[in-house]
Amino acid sequence: MTNSISPLDSGPVLNMARHESFAWFDAETHAGVRYRIARMSVGRRIELARRIREAGRSLEFLEASNDVREKLEAAVLQGEIDRVYLKWGLEAIGGLEIDGEAATTELLIERGPADLSAEILKRIRSECGLSGSERKN
Repeated sequence: MTNSISPLDSGPVLNMARHESFAWFDAETHAGVRYRIARMSVGRRIELARRIREAGRSLEFLEASNDVREKLEAAVLQGEIDRVYLKWGLEAIGGLEIDGEAATTELLIERGPADLSAEILKRIRSECGLSGSERKN
């Protein structure tokens, strides 16, 4: 049987560090709504990067174009990236019904209030610690 206290410990732990892999926020745009956002970890950063890697490359190319069709395609691609961030980072939402159903991430994306989605997306990107150029992708 192994001891859970490492050799570096000199005695009982008095103040153990705590970490929660999520954070709750009260919605600013909709009173009474709360949502839970995932916090960044090494594994979650890798997962997110994998999900948006290819779309981010394509977005840069399309945004650099002067062609109207490519600009439209860039807007669609940005929306898809926003969806990835919401699915990745929004763990729970409470205090909101959409068309008579309790809100879920998918329901919020498909039929929820756009201003609340934008608020949550902004919070997710902030929790990711992304720079301005990284947020764009």
